[in-house]
Amino acid sequence: MEAIQIDHIIIAILFLVVAVIYSAVGHAGASGYSAVMALFSISPALMRPTSLMLNIVVGSIGLYRFYKAGLVNLRVVAPFLIVSMPAAYWASQLEIEKQYFYLALGVVLLVTGTQFMFNRYFSGNFIEVRRAPLLISFFAGGLIGFLSGITGTGGAIFFTPLLLKMKWADPRHAAGLSVVFVLANSMIALVGIFKISAFFDLRLTTVWIIAVVIGAILGTHLGILKFSNVKIQKILGIVLIIAAIKLLVTAIQKFK
Repeated sequence: MEAIQIDHIIIAILFLVVAVIYSAVGHAGASGYSAVMALFSISPALMRPTSLMLNIVVGSIGLYRFYKAGLVNLRVVAPFLIVSMPAAYWASQLEIEKQYFYLALGVVLLVTGTQFMFNRYFSGNFIEVRRAPLLISFFAGGLIGFLSGITGTGGAIFFTPLLLKMKWADPRHAAGLSVVFVLANSMIALVGIFKISAFFDLRLTTVWIIAVVIGAILGTHLGILKFSNVKIQKILGIVLIIAAIKLLVTAIQKFK
């Protein structure tokens, strides 16, 4: 167990900021937490379980707040979860070498950062919302669940844009659906990781949990009343892209 250092306090502050921004749009922030930890060279063995644990904390708060606001429809999200949860559980137990983990997470962060930088998924409203076809829901859920388990993220970075792009939900309801998706996949993936005795630092995680709880309370309040500012999303996108580049460069170096 590591002693609490100044870097860990700085990480906690950054986690709080990530939790505010992500929870405002129905995400729990795993890719953001992973980006911060990547910038501080946190071990991959600690990175995945920590990101998922923080995801569960923020996701639980988000679920309560969005459900109370009437923005959670379990019937809509259930078909995606039927396949995504087993996929996340299985993928979380795959033992992959560091360079492949860095490569996979780097790609995920790059995709996420690009989305935040160049797309306005969380502003505006759709006029017409369509119902997602059942088979497509199964396939999409399984694919996102697999990526979630491999990278230690909840999958909302792919799930929310999918809902909005396909017009299966308006922005506010997409946030509510995403928080359910994130929470379910994060819980099952963490169970899978603990099954293979993954490293976990209780003291550090407790400090970071306190930070994300504060962030989630603020963020979900903003998300229910008003979605986060596009400029803030772009700043977050820049941070994610920087972390992605760092991970991808590290992966390439390890392949040599």
